[in-house]
Amino acid sequence: MVPMRRLPFLNGIKAFEASARTGSFARAADELNVTPAAISRMVRLLEERMGLALFQRKPNGLALTPAGRAYQTGLTQIFDALANLTARVTALASPSVTVGVGPTFAIRWLIPRLASFYARHPDIDVRITTGGAAAPFAEDWTCGIRLGNGTWPGFATEPLFAADLIPVCAPALATQLKNPADLGKAVLLRVAHAPDDWRRWLKAAGVARMPPKGPQFEFYGQALQAAVDGVGIAMGIRPYIDDDLAAGRLVTPFSLTVPKGERWYLVYNQARLEEAGFTAFRAWITKVAETAASFPQPPADG
Repeated sequence: MVPMRRLPFLNGIKAFEASARTGSFARAADELNVTPAAISRMVRLLEERMGLALFQRKPNGLALTPAGRAYQTGLTQIFDALANLTARVTALASPSVTVGVGPTFAIRWLIPRLASFYARHPDIDVRITTGGAAAPFAEDWTCGIRLGNGTWPGFATEPLFAADLIPVCAPALATQLKNPADLGKAVLLRVAHAPDDWRRWLKAAGVARMPPKGPQFEFYGQALQAAVDGVGIAMGIRPYIDDDLAAGRLVTPFSLTVPKGERWYLVYNQARLEEAGFTAFRAWITKVAETAASFPQPPADG
């Protein structure tokens, strides 16, 4: 005989967790669409049934007791896990994929290629969410495309393509660059979260003593757009530059490419392998990445 599971007062648990997380009965009431008085009553009833105080009720607000703090930490994790489980089960019936990427990757590589995915899988909804290169992997993502060393604890990873570095600029500027030493007279466009890119390339080119000088941008996409507009020379990173090179908007004044020391990876939870939407997206992006990896990048004459 299966033993009966004894669950606590679930409405009270929801009221308590929301109150503890938001810091007040009023904000919890807004979240749960009830009155603050109802929240207060449900929390009080939960405390009575548990036989301990979860809150210290003070004139200026609520304060968690040690028991309340421990309970809230565990409950928030449980509710997050429940929400994620519900999303995964729902995805089995209604295929969808939520892909976490940086804004530059989304705009310069992934979105321009989504039409080919929809041509093959018109019934699968792809949702793009961005958070920047340093944003942590979110549990509600189906998968992420991340730049790194391939190690994200708790997640599976599959390499997609290398992140090679090579200077790029508008065609008109390339005519002024005959060798790497000429960069000392040029405007070098930098990216704030990737300060080592220029130093790495300049060292490999034999001009390590040349300090990179020029405007600094928050994202690669901003620096690359400035390069397209002729502001200066940007440090290009694969695959951000592929489409601009193919279209002739940017050129490579030098042939030297330098590995960034990281690769692009598809990152996901193993449990997602059971989802039809992710299975299709994984197969598609792996194939597209193979094509991107073999895309020729001829240098500009000079």
